[in-house]
Amino acid sequence: MRKGSLSTLAHDEKVVLQHVREGRFQRSLALITAISSLLSGLEVTYEHYIGSYSQQIMYTPVFLSLALFLAGIWAAFNRWAARVLLPILSLVVTLDGMVGFFMHVRGIARKPGGWRIPVFNLIMGPPVLAPLLFAISGFLGVITAFLRREEDLPQTAQAQMQATRAQRSMWMDVLPREITKDISTIEQDIREGRFQRIMAAATAISAFFSGFESLYSHYKNNFMYRIEWTPILLTPFVMFAGIGSVWSRTLARTWLPLTSMLALLNGSIGFFYHARGVLRRSGGVKLLLYNIIYGPPIFAPLLFAATGFLGLLASLLRREK
Repeated sequence: MRKGSLSTLAHDEKVVLQHVREGRFQRSLALITAISSLLSGLEVTYEHYIGSYSQQIMYTPVFLSLALFLAGIWAAFNRWAARVLLPILSLVVTLDGMVGFFMHVRGIARKPGGWRIPVFNLIMGPPVLAPLLFAISGFLGVITAFLRREEDLPQTAQAQMQATRAQRSMWMDVLPREITKDISTIEQDIREGRFQRIMAAATAISAFFSGFESLYSHYKNNFMYRIEWTPILLTPFVMFAGIGSVWSRTLARTWLPLTSMLALLNGSIGFFYHARGVLRRSGGVKLLLYNIIYGPPIFAPLLFAATGFLGLLASLLRREK
C-alpha cells in the first residue's frame, strides 16, 4: 500500500512537471493569480485604511484586486474568461500599480523635506514599491491568458501555430507587423512553456520589490527580532539567481530553485511570526480586526513567499527558442 502511494505521488509529480514544461497549466496559474490578487488586495486594503482613504484613487486597487480574484477563479473553469476577461483585468491591475507607484513617489516628495531626506520620508511616507508589488498579480494574469489548459492534448508545432493564429486578438491586426511578429513569438513561447527567462527576470524584480518592503517594514520595527534580517539577507541571492538564470541554464537549474525554495520557506515562517505578533497585541483575538490593521502586516510575508513560487516555476520551465 505504501509503495502504491509513493508510486502514485511520483506519477502525479511527473504529470505536473510535464504540464508545466509544455505550457499546459492555465487552470492552476489562474487560481494562483486569484490567490495572489486576494493577498495583495488585503494588504492594500488595510494599508490604505491606515491612510484613511484620503484620496478616492486609493479605492481602485481594493476593488480591482477583488475583480481579479473573481476573474481568476472564473478563468480556472471557463476558457473565455481565461482568454478575454482575465488579461483585460490583469492589464488594468498592472496599470493601476504603476499609477499607484507614481502617487506614492509624489506622496514622499510632498512630505516636509521631500527627497532631500529620503531615508526618513521613505520610512514614514507611503511604501514606495508596494504598488509595483501589487502589479505582480496582473503580470501573472497576463501570462495565464497565453497558456493552454491542463486537459489540452500535446500538439505538433504546426497545430500550435494554427491555434495561435486562430486565437489572435483583433487589435493584433491593427499594430505594425514588426510588433505583432514579436508578440506572436512571445505568445507562442508561452503556449509551449518556453518562457524561463521571462519568469526568471520577473522573479528577480519581485524579489527586489518584496525585499525592499521587508526592509522598510522591519526598519520601522527597529529590527526587534534577529529573524527580521532573514528576508533582507536572502533577497540579493534570489535576485542574483533570477538575473543569472536569464543567461545561464546552470543557474536556472541549481541556484534559482534553491534560493526560491528558501524564499518560499522564509515567507511562510514570516507569516507565522506576523500572525503571532497580531495575536499577542493587546486584546488579541477579541480585537482581531483592529490588531490586523495596526499590527505587523500579516500578509506581507506571503508576498515574499510568492517570489519563491515564481522562481520555482521558472526553474521548471523550458528556455525560449
